[in-house]
Amino acid sequence: MNLRVIGAVFARGGSKRVPRKNLRLLAGKPLIAHAIETGLASRYISRVIVSTDDAEIAEIARNHGAETPFMRPPELASDDASEWLSWQHAIRFVQEESRDCHLDVFVCIPTTSPLRWVEDVDLCIETLIGSDADVVITVKNAEHNPYYNMIQLDTDGFARQVIQSSQTLYRRSAYPTVYDMTTVAYAARPDFVLNSVNPFSGKVKAVKVPAERALDIDTELDMKFAEFLVAQQATFGGASAVIL
Repeated sequence: MNLRVIGAVFARGGSKRVPRKNLRLLAGKPLIAHAIETGLASRYISRVIVSTDDAEIAEIARNHGAETPFMRPPELASDDASEWLSWQHAIRFVQEESRDCHLDVFVCIPTTSPLRWVEDVDLCIETLIGSDADVVITVKNAEHNPYYNMIQLDTDGFARQVIQSSQTLYRRSAYPTVYDMTTVAYAARPDFVLNSVNPFSGKVKAVKVPAERALDIDTELDMKFAEFLVAQQATFGGASAVIL
């Protein structure tokens, strides 16, 4: 398969809920190192770059085998900055850097899912290039279902279902199946990213990964869960990711 596939890790220095999150240690390595090593181990990714605004993160990224060909502009590194715009920035840089070499697949490998397997990432790439999708996302089985046990408050403060069905269903299995998005990996066509406003403005396919590999670290409690899961990894077996 003669395709040019680039892996990108996006790591701001200003994490609020978990300070310096991208450099927090898990199993003796910074979270960013887990993402970089996954990209380097991929069957398809030929280059792993890191987009960051932080000099320390950039140095540690290089120490673990990634490239830092640019520093992320401050306007793309604020708390309310869109990561989609950072994707566009990274793609433009790579394309301008190698004008004579076409970029076929862009893969985002977030630092916040360090328990992913490289096979999960590779399946996203294979799904993209084997279909007419613009983007491939990763999902897991949902813990809650908006048709069944998710509620919101109305203007009077009373609770009601997020999605109200026109018929009464008594079994959870009778409701439509839904999934939770994860941050395990995203694979996208570069031209689509450059010309769109978000992933769901195009054709999106999904790869389902086991819940134990899909933890998204966003809080200190998530870090504790990650440490627990690392300690228990041998008990989970090796369930494969699947294309939905």
